[in-house]
Amino acid sequence: MTNIKDNLQTVRQEILHAVERRRKDFGTNEVKLIAVTKNHDVDLMREVIDLGVDEIGENRIQEAAEKFSTLDRHVKWHLIGHLQTNKVKSAVKMFDLIHSIDSEHLAKTVDKAAKAIDKIQSILIQVNLAKEESKTGVEIEDFDNLVSTVESLENLRLCGLMLIAPNYDDVEQCRPLFKQMYEIFNNLRNSKLKQADVKYLSMGMTHDYKIAIEEGANMVRVGTAIFGKRDYN
Repeated sequence: MTNIKDNLQTVRQEILHAVERRRKDFGTNEVKLIAVTKNHDVDLMREVIDLGVDEIGENRIQEAAEKFSTLDRHVKWHLIGHLQTNKVKSAVKMFDLIHSIDSEHLAKTVDKAAKAIDKIQSILIQVNLAKEESKTGVEIEDFDNLVSTVESLENLRLCGLMLIAPNYDDVEQCRPLFKQMYEIFNNLRNSKLKQADVKYLSMGMTHDYKIAIEEGANMVRVGTAIFGKRDYN
């Protein structure tokens, strides 16, 4: 049986150790832990929240909506999965931070939905740095145009960037991508954007979060290391 308390303690210790190993010029040592609860039930979510986790990550709108209505805990909700335009209205109503803005069309759709309910929607831009066909995310050639579009939309607040690295057998292969992503993030943070509040670099999951933190991530999305393997039945 999975011991969530022990697992969570181990993840938190690994985060602290990874922070100690990274360069000193990364600034803040704070790393936000997003507990990814995809395919895990509300009882397990309550357990991890009662252990001090206050940031929850979900991949799918329908599953999140069911949990949203029954969880009875105060947390911040993160959408970390691909967002289809026909699910935007529901997403804007539920999520504090949407990690997966990857096109100008999606950004404009989210902005419109947020405006309709008088909300400033916090977002991250997802970048497909490895150009994997199986993953969404804006390619680097289109990145600047997407940033400009987001900056022009009154009901969006750009809070940073998100990367999903390839699931390499050798996790060290992720390191160059994380390094490059940090440089892009740092350049964005230092640019003169008027509406943005660039502060989060979301990269790293169960298999690679330690390396991601070493290379500058300040937000990691961890599920399996906390909850054990998911039951997809």
